[in-house]
Amino acid sequence: MSLLDQVTFPNDLKGFTDEQLLQLSHELRQFLFEELNISGGHFGANLGTVELALALHAVFDTPHDRIVWDVGHQAYVHKILTGRKNRLKTIRQQGGLSGFPLRTESIYDAFGVGHSSTSISAALGMACGSKLKDESRHVVAVIGDGALTAGMAYEALNHAGDLKSNLLVILNDNDMSISHNVGAMSNYLTRLLSSKFYTGIRKGSKKVLEKIPPMLELARRTEEHMKGMVGPGTLFEELGFNYLGPIDGHDLPTLLATLRNVREMDGPQLLHVVTVKGKGLPEAEADQIKYHFVNPGYLDQIRNPSLATQQVKKSAPATFSQVFGEWLCAMAEKESSLVGITPAMCEGSGMVEFSQKFPQRYFDVAIAEQHAVTLAAGMACEGLKPVVAIYSTFLQRAYDQLIHDVAIQDLPVLFAIDRSGLVGADGATHMGNFDLSYLRCIPNIVVMTPADENECWHLLNTGFYHQGPAAVRYPRGAGMGTAVEKDFEVYPIGKGVIKRQGQSVAILNFGTLLPNALAAAEKLDATVADMRFVKPLDHDLIAELVATHHTLVTLEDNAVMGGAGSAVNEYLIASGKLPRRVVNLGIPDKVIEQATQAQQYALAGLDVESIIKAVKD
Repeated sequence: MSLLDQVTFPNDLKGFTDEQLLQLSHELRQFLFEELNISGGHFGANLGTVELALALHAVFDTPHDRIVWDVGHQAYVHKILTGRKNRLKTIRQQGGLSGFPLRTESIYDAFGVGHSSTSISAALGMACGSKLKDESRHVVAVIGDGALTAGMAYEALNHAGDLKSNLLVILNDNDMSISHNVGAMSNYLTRLLSSKFYTGIRKGSKKVLEKIPPMLELARRTEEHMKGMVGPGTLFEELGFNYLGPIDGHDLPTLLATLRNVREMDGPQLLHVVTVKGKGLPEAEADQIKYHFVNPGYLDQIRNPSLATQQVKKSAPATFSQVFGEWLCAMAEKESSLVGITPAMCEGSGMVEFSQKFPQRYFDVAIAEQHAVTLAAGMACEGLKPVVAIYSTFLQRAYDQLIHDVAIQDLPVLFAIDRSGLVGADGATHMGNFDLSYLRCIPNIVVMTPADENECWHLLNTGFYHQGPAAVRYPRGAGMGTAVEKDFEVYPIGKGVIKRQGQSVAILNFGTLLPNALAAAEKLDATVADMRFVKPLDHDLIAELVATHHTLVTLEDNAVMGGAGSAVNEYLIASGKLPRRVVNLGIPDKVIEQATQAQQYALAGLDVESIIKAVKD
């Protein structure tokens, strides 16, 4: 019987020896290999945290002690060890396990996540809550070096150091950029620095030396000098943390010993752990971007490369991200003032080719959405034409900068907003349901919703040449296969077009649900208008449709509340041009959980059958 078969919950680990835990780590890694070959999912980051997740649950008393995983896509082993082992093959599927920690899924998921850099703030809040309630518990935040590029993480570090709370922050560093001191000497020194012997002498000597201030200052400087020789801890020490590390995150005995020592220490501690994404699979270690996420059957293709060549893929339509990437390069060739900005989403946003062709005009600001937007505003002040490529949900994090730094000053910044609407298996934290609602209430901004790849290209042209803020939002995934006329034509701002002429019912479509609108219109003999613009609205077209149809239907992949349909309603009421009936179709006021995109649109009532039923009802 394998050791993993004996583990259902973390308490089952308490009787294991360190040698057994080491064997268990090997079994966990193999389990991940096989299970993700069935389900697919986030791969590299989870292989990198096998030992860390195991050590945390072996040393701490979860769920009484809290573990907060930043982003959370590296928490699959955490899920395996907390009662969800047999459901891992359902991960990211409708009705299955979430790809991220989720409070409603397990009491071991201390905090729901999906976006980066929230762990330290949440963990500090938990530590404060425990102290106020006089409850004794350990609180741990696990944050990656990438997530530590966001300002929110430093705000939390600064506050935690000031409060002197009992908080352990584990910096999971898998980039190797600041980790040259990993090895036997560093591991030895870290274990020494976290030992009871060392901390006892440290505290005791300070009490004695307090009476001799010059000697105390000398001791403090000597300690800082010694730490500076073995690790990059000066910044964290200045923020009020006791810095420990770096240590090898795959050296389980050292990791266990260090965590046991740190568990007994008071005040804010930061443990720097170095891991390797894709650890244990040579292909994943060599190509960490490719193996960040894998599809079902990945392991079969590694074991039998001929399988990959035998699978002849049908030529899929280009994704909207790819269309944007091609447009960006084409426009950059034509306009030297164009600069591209992304908050750590080069691959996802389709900017790889641009970054290679125009490296001096490409700015990856890391996970710092607020900075990305205000950086663009500053560039626009100097006559440049910034294009900010950003996911819909990530732009939410820079809302104040969008209003204050761009819109109020009416600066010509173009926002290329990817992953709008329902995005599928990434679940609720990544749904771009709200951008039309939060954008259209902002003064000066033009908001555009292309229906297909060709419109996306030309609306990007339109936004780029507009002398003010503009946003083009488009969904995740492949387009309709529409041919793109790769010219630099712009569309008249605020003007839509009729795509089908019918009777009685008019469907006002905003965005890429146009095929659904046209299919429903065939059954209903309805008129279909491709509106293209949410702000400004095509008032003339709406007035014309009201005069010739008794029912208007608005269709959008955005929240119904405050979205494009609401904009139409506001115009109708203000103008007094009221049809007999208005039907607003969009994403309802509820959380849409993970599923395929097609399943999600059906759940939201935006598939063809649901549109027909809503109109007939």
